[in-house]
Amino acid sequence: EVQLVESGGGLVQAGGSLRLSCAASGFPFDDLAIGWFRQAPGKEREGVSCISSSDGSTYYADSVKGRFTISSDNAKNTVYLQMNSLKPEDTAVYYCAAATGCSRYFSSWGQGTQVTVSS
Repeated sequence: EVQLVESGGGLVQAGGSLRLSCAASGFPFDDLAIGWFRQAPGKEREGVSCISSSDGSTYYADSVKGRFTISSDNAKNTVYLQMNSLKPEDTAVYYCAAATGCSRYFSSWGQGTQVTVSS
């Protein structure tokens, strides 16, 4: 079973940056796709970005394109989400999750990390 641990959330002013990390264990990292999701209070969970560790292909929600960058360090079994030009509407709990592909079912989830962007 894949274990995922997120870190890097916090409070930042609008226009600022944060980098989230997702450390994975328990499964060959090269076989995984890692996705980032977020859920704001009163809203449904939404997909933010995904990266395939096998070929490095990446996907982004339209709402974060050009501002967020996902990357993978396979030597550290860690995926990063660099978030720039943050907006108050980016405020949410961010989760990373694992699947065998970005279009597959995400079966393993981290505990989440809070990101709060003040205006």
